[in-house]
Amino acid sequence: MRVAILGLGVIGTTYAYAFQKAGHETFHILRDGKKEIPSAISVHLLDGRYENKGEEKDGIYNVLPAKENDEFDFIFVSVASGNLGSALDTIRKRNIKGTIVLFCNFWNKRIEVEQIIGDFNYVIAFPTAGGHMESDWILNCVLFDHIMLEAEEKTNIENYSDLITLLNSADIKQEIPFDMLEWIWIHMAINAGVTSTAGRNGGLDNPNKLAKDLMNDSKALKQAVKSIRETLKVVEARGVNLNLYKNELLPYKIPAGIAGIAMKKLFSSNELTSRIMTLHNDVNDILYGCKCVYDEGKKQGLELPIFYKNIERIIA
Repeated sequence: MRVAILGLGVIGTTYAYAFQKAGHETFHILRDGKKEIPSAISVHLLDGRYENKGEEKDGIYNVLPAKENDEFDFIFVSVASGNLGSALDTIRKRNIKGTIVLFCNFWNKRIEVEQIIGDFNYVIAFPTAGGHMESDWILNCVLFDHIMLEAEEKTNIENYSDLITLLNSADIKQEIPFDMLEWIWIHMAINAGVTSTAGRNGGLDNPNKLAKDLMNDSKALKQAVKSIRETLKVVEARGVNLNLYKNELLPYKIPAGIAGIAMKKLFSSNELTSRIMTLHNDVNDILYGCKCVYDEGKKQGLELPIFYKNIERIIA
């Protein structure tokens, strides 16, 4: 298949590498003013598709730019900090066609997403990958064995089965939650609870160190669980039935002290989980999710003392 990625970001390029290795053609849609891109990127991948603890792999990803008026089977869009509208404008400006796969956080409600998307056919999904692109075009990344994907009956696309074929060809499984948009809100709320705890002493200037310190501190993880319980109230206040997401939320239902100890053990024994925590270092993107949850909590008049206290120290 022909697959396009908007930009040369970590998430899109990680999946493009997997698709290219599986024999598909991959191209990158570049924005105006984008500096020269390399013909190839060196990739160091912790690959979680085949072994529970992941396999360390090195390879080369060949970079090809998309051209105006090109057509693709799928266009993967992974953008940070609520920049979806401008991202889609780039695709429209180039007159590039293809089914959009939304691969990003957004706090919007579905009607707002549809207004931003306009006349594109699209499906909402969510990546389970992460990493960091070095200035010399070396990609250090982590790839799990699945993505989250909206159920076919909730989409308006005709080539859903082709998307499944594409993912399966790269050995990427699919997990389908009750509602993909609600799942993303829950994911953002959980991340906000974790981030606010990691930065509870003020500031997120060194997210790598903050993540490592948090993962090694069962008492801090206990506080993170309590903060997550608060942030989940924000999602619930938006009308989400949290009982439909029991599996995702189970770790936050058990006593916080026990959960903190269990999480510390998980991070110390699972390189995939711990590395993805330390590789994500886009502070603006991290703060975007926190701010969405914070503002919504205030708007709804919710009492979230732990979360508010920690976030206010960070944004002060």
